Amino acid sequence: MIRVWSFPALFALAGLLLGASSAARGETVTGALLAVFFLALSFLNSPLFFPRSITSAEALRRSGTDGRPVVYWRPGCQYCLRLRIRLGRRARRAHWVNIWSDPDAAAAVRAVNDGNETVPTVLLDGRPHTNPDPAPLRARLT
Repeated sequence: MIRVWSFPALFALAGLLLGASSAARGETVTGALLAVFFLALSFLNSPLFFPRSITSAEALRRSGTDGRPVVYWRPGCQYCLRLRIRLGRRARRAHWVNIWSDPDAAAAVRAVNDGNETVPTVLLDGRPHTNPDPAPLRARLT
């Protein structure tokens, strides 16, 4: 669990330190903007921004029932963040699995990516797609 919050905590700490440093020099507006920017970056990289993760087994079971895609992701991944932002509200319709929280999910991702934990890896109709274009996935989640 600590690993999941490492990047967001570092972003928040950096923002607060930079903001306080600027404010101490009398640059209160710059300090406030830096703090807000880094806190926003912290939120975007936190598990709070992504739909609630479930286990790989549960995601595969649900996907088999409803046909929705399974998205394997990890916190701090810029490509996962890009996919999440580009999917917008439709992202909540997919089944999201955090590979740092589920060893079976990490193994499944390694199995389809030549031993690498490359994310996002999306399962559509049982076929893996590594770092897919968000447009077809967005259309699938309508």
